Amino acid sequence: MAAVFDKPSLFKRAAPLFSGFDGPLAFAVFLLASAGLLIMYSSGYDHGSRFVDHGRNMLIAGFIMFVVAQIPPQRLMTLAVPLYAFGVALLIAVAIFGITKKGARRWLNIGIVIQPSEILKIAMPLMLAWWFQKREGQLRPLDFIVAGVLLIIPVGLIMKQPDLGTSLLVLAAGLAVIFFAGLSWKLIVPPVVIGLIGVFLIVWFEPALCADGVRWPVLHDYQQQRICTLLDPSRDPLGKGFHIIQGMIAIGSGGLFGKGFMAGTQTHLEFIPERTTDFIFAAFSEEFGLAGNLLLMAGFVFLILRGMMIAMDAATLFSRLLAGAATMIFFTYAFVNMGMVSGILPVVGVPLPFISYGGTAMVTLGLAVGILMSIAKAKRLVQS
Repeated sequence: MAAVFDKPSLFKRAAPLFSGFDGPLAFAVFLLASAGLLIMYSSGYDHGSRFVDHGRNMLIAGFIMFVVAQIPPQRLMTLAVPLYAFGVALLIAVAIFGITKKGARRWLNIGIVIQPSEILKIAMPLMLAWWFQKREGQLRPLDFIVAGVLLIIPVGLIMKQPDLGTSLLVLAAGLAVIFFAGLSWKLIVPPVVIGLIGVFLIVWFEPALCADGVRWPVLHDYQQQRICTLLDPSRDPLGKGFHIIQGMIAIGSGGLFGKGFMAGTQTHLEFIPERTTDFIFAAFSEEFGLAGNLLLMAGFVFLILRGMMIAMDAATLFSRLLAGAATMIFFTYAFVNMGMVSGILPVVGVPLPFISYGGTAMVTLGLAVGILMSIAKAKRLVQS
């Protein structure tokens, strides 16, 4: 009889918290985080406490992931409207009395300095997934128009700060939800075609468009300069083109198998600017070469494919849309960062997931992984 009243072990009591966790997803995140710690040690060992801080940020993100994974998708759905409204209210507050640094007004002092635009990376897909869930089975064109308005409001406020990188990420997360909700291809193809024509015209008329004194409508001066620098980095090799040129030199000098761990000359002679943040992919490429890049890309591809599988297997429309958007966050981060470092996209200040230094971005990634874990866990518990 005594055995009946034995107190269960700590392991048995904690086991339900981990039941239903998605193993393949956790494995992909672990591999990418390990690669991030490895290259952060090399590129940041002489850069203050970057390596230690990066490890701390990963632990914080891991804790957030674990907590969010315990929250059922139905509970996440109840947070959509208040979180979105709170995020937009903070963006309006930033526009009125935010803190300005280096010509950009992106921060708000509420006892601590925060960047409210980061909230929208998660709040935006939550809100749109909630919107389409409420209209499941009776979607009309007007519902997509309202979703577009809900998306444009925060994206416009973020672009006004100006913050092109964050606005791009929020826009991508929101468009992913709208696309997965069933937006007609007839509405998708025309803007894509117009965008491609615009890119072709900019490239074709680049000498005239980027001449001194020419100003483009809509874009800020620094945004125009980034596009012109992308088209011709040699225009200002020691100034605005320096980042792109040095990044491409580092990637090319890595060759097939790289120069070896902690042996990157471009990195350690400090030719690569922002080598622990936006341009850490260049440092990784120099030390591990094409082979290392292919393995790193394979890790991201596996993470994205696993996220899409979780989205397809989700039990509700809300869960499917939210999981799809969370997965697209990883894709957008990785694609934009690698593209700008490689010289095929403008430099917009987007970190490489789990690799680049940055506490706020790491927390956002932890939230996204936690959401995927929550959705996967809910599906497994239903099946069992």
